[in-house]
Amino acid sequence: MYLSREEILRLVREERLIENLQEENVQGAGVDFRIDRLYDITSPAALMVKEKRTPEVREIEPEEGRYLLKPGKYYLCTTLERVNMPSNLVAFMLQRSTLFRCGVTLRTAVIDPGYTGVLTVGVKNEGSFEFVLERGARIAQVVFARLDSEAPLYQGSYQGGRVR
Repeated sequence: MYLSREEILRLVREERLIENLQEENVQGAGVDFRIDRLYDITSPAALMVKEKRTPEVREIEPEEGRYLLKPGKYYLCTTLERVNMPSNLVAFMLQRSTLFRCGVTLRTAVIDPGYTGVLTVGVKNEGSFEFVLERGARIAQVVFARLDSEAPLYQGSYQGGRVR
């Protein structure tokens, strides 16, 4: 079962489900998250069966509060919001339709029970033109679903909001 606006707001108040939240960004069945920082990938990477080698990244400084996404370029970004996932919830991040209408896509992952931190998202300008993205703009909607029982907590290497 997906959580409604009222339940999300209750969990924000009582359990700090989301920090740095703007209440007007809570929709009927999810929460719009905003872009904070943008990163350029600067080295090769690999994923093997028993190890991973994540790429080096370089933070891109916004110009006058705006990022310029070049056509065909893939970036990483982080959200202004931070989540504190309890053991009985899972969340999914979906891109807002304005992005794909402009040729920009998000690459997202499941937000596991027990994860805490900002969210890191892949963003690619698949269009033919440059795209301006203002820091603080709403880029994704996160929807929360209740699990039928408590789950083991996330123990992965990205805990706390690590970008790489």
